[in-house]
Amino acid sequence: MNVTLHLGLPNSHRKTAALLYWEAFGGKLGRVMGPEAKALAYLERVIQADHVIIALEGEAMIGMAGFKTPNGAFADGGWKDMRQIYGTIGTIWRLGLLALLNREVDNHRFLVDGICVSHNYRGHGVGAALVQALCAEAAARGYSIVRLEVIDTNLRARKLYERLGFTVLRRDELGILRHAFGFASATTMIRELDQTDGAD
Repeated sequence: MNVTLHLGLPNSHRKTAALLYWEAFGGKLGRVMGPEAKALAYLERVIQADHVIIALEGEAMIGMAGFKTPNGAFADGGWKDMRQIYGTIGTIWRLGLLALLNREVDNHRFLVDGICVSHNYRGHGVGAALVQALCAEAAARGYSIVRLEVIDTNLRARKLYERLGFTVLRRDELGILRHAFGFASATTMIRELDQTDGAD
């Protein structure tokens, strides 16, 4: 398997990126952002192409890793974007619920905004390569720590992050919100970077 990583998302892969994101996070966001057709339309509309690293096998996009900066995030829309897809009423309650999730931008740590690998390519090192690329990008931007969050039902991802040097910072319980989002808790993990992370 010949996989290459690239910073930035070409327009030709925008639809695939929305599908990959929904495949990875639809279980977490489906009750709030569904139905699927509207969620995909929303994602295609709001994706910030300069806030992602993509994995390609040949011309096929097989994975991606989004990130947040003070200038935005990979999948980060606002009122106008959501209203265009969901209408006024649908936007009001969706934004209300999403606002209760942690959406902070941490200026001291490089924040990950979702890592997705196509189902058929999981277990082949694509996710690990994307995480390492995120760490290199963080180091190149002058960050010393990378931060991500993993939900309690995604044990496979947590094991990967632990293997790649991430440690637990804290665990947040959702309480009653678990009924809306389909998971009970989220664990914040960090990895301190060193000189090798920024090396080519």
